Amino acid sequence: MLRNAFEPWHLFLIIAVLVLLFGSKKLPDMARGLGRSMRILKSEAKALKDDRAAEAPRTEPRTESAASH
Repeated sequence: MLRNAFEPWHLFLIIAVLVLLFGSKKLPDMARGLGRSMRILKSEAKALKDDRAAEAPRTEPRTESAASH
């Protein structure tokens, strides 16, 4: 049903609407800001993944001898 739903003319139409709405002078600034946001999101996601990986070995399962003390 959604096969070939996004065709090249869709991209052209989206770009044309963006240029009409925001003007050609603001689009590079908007793209730069979006790029920075994506880099920040990517680095934060990586840091979160690294934190979880670092915490995983620290948790030790309780054994019966440790539970009885």
